Amino acid sequence: MDYKKITETPSNHENLELMDTKTILQKMNEEDQKVASAVKKTIPQVTKLVDELTKRFEMGGRLFYIGAGTSGRLGILDASEIPPTFGMPHERVIGLIAGGDIAIRKAVENAEDAAKQAWVDLMAHGITKNDVVVGIAASGSTPYVVGGLEDAKKNGILTAAITNNPGAPIARIADIPIEINVGPEFLTGSTRMKSGTSQKLVLNMISTALMIKIGRVKGNKMVNMQLSNDKLVDRGTRYIMEDLGIEYLDAEKLLKKYGSVKLAVEAGRG
Repeated sequence: MDYKKITETPSNHENLELMDTKTILQKMNEEDQKVASAVKKTIPQVTKLVDELTKRFEMGGRLFYIGAGTSGRLGILDASEIPPTFGMPHERVIGLIAGGDIAIRKAVENAEDAAKQAWVDLMAHGITKNDVVVGIAASGSTPYVVGGLEDAKKNGILTAAITNNPGAPIARIADIPIEINVGPEFLTGSTRMKSGTSQKLVLNMISTALMIKIGRVKGNKMVNMQLSNDKLVDRGTRYIMEDLGIEYLDAEKLLKKYGSVKLAVEAGRG
């Protein structure tokens, strides 16, 4: 089945090297403004994914992101932000990239073409049927991601896909395809731009909504965040002040005693 590779279509802008700096930036910004509306169209599918993730998380399941290059790095970025923001263990949301951790900083030759490696990487984490695998690939045809989703699906694991080419292979394989059509890139084929931005927005939606659904947020506050620096301690103290209607120093004492905003507020309420 053929599909249109929108991510490879020519830019809407010609002769970029002849533009002055301000024009380059304005034209890039014009293209970026198309991203949010494209992401909005994916909300029904993202909703399905978050609801399925919530069920599985409540049974001890995990979320795995698999990708190569920019897409793989974005998955790792999202996963890495869950423990400090929501106080969840590192092993609950895991990002895997073709080529391993070295590929986070440096491209690993031919790593994305290893169609069976993603399943090997997932098996190293003891993947089970309570887990969910989300494949991320702007092209939608990266062998590492395609193979990983196929193997996960064969083993009865729920799969989802994030791609910028509707109808791409990973969208056809996945149980829940999330297809974000952002149109041609400003710089032809450079999917680190609009495609990458759209993927980041969707990943924000998935993980943040999931954390809210499983009770890691109270009101609109990150009450389970790790208090790993002075800024976060101050933020947590102010959350407690607001919630309990007490002075800063009293809130700070509660926070230091109980070690988390959630526990401090619960104690403060008696």
